[in-house]
Amino acid sequence: MYYVYILKNTNTQELYYGYTHNLERRIEEHNKNGTWKLVYYEAYSAEKDARIREKMLKHYGQSREHLKKRIQNSLGK
Repeated sequence: MYYVYILKNTNTQELYYGYTHNLERRIEEHNKNGTWKLVYYEAYSAEKDARIREKMLKHYGQSREHLKKRIQNSLGK
């Protein structure tokens, strides 16, 4: 499986969007340089689908804003 995920920095409230095939390991890697909390993820069986979705979230504000509205309670707004 491949995962598109959103992490939130508990100190700065910054959001990070990424994709990986090992979600647990990736969160541990992020936490070596800060305090990150997993707030959302999507699972895909094809890597290409996960890459496309990550690109949409990173480069297209409308996709990002739509998702933020859907998960506003998870983001703490």
